[in-house]
Amino acid sequence: MMNAWQLNRAVRVLRQGGVIAYPTEAVWGLGCDPWNEAAVMRLLRLKRRPVDKGLILVASSIDQVQPLLTPLTLSQRQSVMDSWPGPVTWLIPDPADMIPDWVKGRHDSVAIRVSAHPLVKHLCDAWGGPLVSTSANPSAAQPAKTNLKVKTYFGSGLDFILNGELGGRDRPSEIRSISDFSVIRT
Repeated sequence: MMNAWQLNRAVRVLRQGGVIAYPTEAVWGLGCDPWNEAAVMRLLRLKRRPVDKGLILVASSIDQVQPLLTPLTLSQRQSVMDSWPGPVTWLIPDPADMIPDWVKGRHDSVAIRVSAHPLVKHLCDAWGGPLVSTSANPSAAQPAKTNLKVKTYFGSGLDFILNGELGGRDRPSEIRSISDFSVIRT
């Protein structure tokens, strides 16, 4: 069940440049404002993850990422739309540099997923666009599957934890490249 107070608090924290944790389809995620460099750098420090690896953006609808889909071919757009909303993250070229380098890392593409998880959808809708979404764990550690594990990993390093349930998937989203339709992560 959606707690409106918690959702509003999460959005307030995001607008203030905070880092939050929230449940996703398979694991707990960490999120922040992708256009706030300080917030992204703080999230990366919490995870002990290098900026050059890049991060995933999660959205509630195709409309929230539509400008990035415009340069795609008809068949590429169709493949993306056929898999969303759902547990598929696409690596999509960003030739117009709409997404900051601190999100893309060393890549020319951006990793994007439109979630089917109700809480993630509510969060992105309330926020008004896509958010950074990366597994809630320090690099090389197992992704958190519980609120308690998130607290164990990050303690007071997080600004807010949006309570909710995982979506019931066993594994994080599959990652595919739109350029050749290859599967990067299953």
